Amino acid sequence: MKTIVAQVAGALLLGMGAVIIPSAGHAQATTTQTAVPGKSAPAAKTTVGPKRKKPRTAASIECSRQADAKRLHGEPRKKFREHCLRQAAMLKSKRK
Repeated sequence: MKTIVAQVAGALLLGMGAVIIPSAGHAQATTTQTAVPGKSAPAAKTTVGPKRKKPRTAASIECSRQADAKRLHGEPRKKFREHCLRQAAMLKSKRK
């Protein structure tokens, strides 16, 4: 009876992501990994680090401020910013 209760409790805890440490009375199975001749272990992935974000332009910051002032969110904000950034790009190209 004790083992059934322990198994049920263990299953519930595992479902919740808890770690269970078996008591001394339970047998533990051990597995060993053997190397296969001719095959090497997969190489570990190396990470360079987090991607660096591009610095935001003055136009991007200003368009975001205008969208914030209008309290735009979601798709309307996206459309507004696209239009605003296009206008800023056109003004910048005319100045040159």
